[in-house]
Amino acid sequence: MSRSFPVPAAGAVLAALLLSACTPSTSSPSGSGVGFQDYDSYIRGAQPAPAPAAVVLPPAGTSPAGGFDPAAAAAAIDRASGVTAPAAAPAPAPATPGLLTDSRPRGGAPAGIQEESGEVAGNTGISDEQDFNAVAARETIESDAERIARNRAEYVVVQPGDLPQRPGDTGPNIVEFALATNHAPGVQMYKRGGLGMRDPNAACARFASPDLAQQEFLSKGGPERDRMGVDPDGDGFACSWDPRPFRTALQ
Repeated sequence: MSRSFPVPAAGAVLAALLLSACTPSTSSPSGSGVGFQDYDSYIRGAQPAPAPAAVVLPPAGTSPAGGFDPAAAAAAIDRASGVTAPAAAPAPAPATPGLLTDSRPRGGAPAGIQEESGEVAGNTGISDEQDFNAVAARETIESDAERIARNRAEYVVVQPGDLPQRPGDTGPNIVEFALATNHAPGVQMYKRGGLGMRDPNAACARFASPDLAQQEFLSKGGPERDRMGVDPDGDGFACSWDPRPFRTALQ
């Protein structure tokens, strides 16, 4: 036995359609609805906009068009990382023309020496005495005369005195002996015997210098006698000792 259902009236169907059109859409997050864009645009609009990137300007007095500047780049990195650059040393004050700025004495001159000494203004330490214009600008005939008179008044002549005497007996003086002779080395002045002569090379090897050999030779009977065998040619000079440098010094 079949069962039949009643067909809805046309008015009920039309009411249902109107009701569905007035109901807000509950689409998926990726879809779009009334008053909203897509879900990604919504998320981007809800988040705060990122801050603009900081622009690092070059230090004052530099030009970026001149190429890469390592010092400017290092300074920019320090500023970005919060590192404080060391303060620059203050520039020295310009020197006053015509006046030395330090108390450095030069030679035997007192501190605060004036410019008239010939030092260039600005304490460069270079003399300008050869610069005619510089000297003429600060010197006059009168100032030259005063300086010459002052130098003459301070001039002191040291008189020579007697040489100090050596304490005790220091042995024969080989300088006096050299000045008392006038013959050349190798000229026989004293007689020497051929018997019992020693080897002069071995005898002279005991002394550190010919001066010491000559002094020892004179202290033991020389130049008349040669007991040590250091003067075989009889010229009075032991172990090739030469008196001529002492004679030349006296002249």
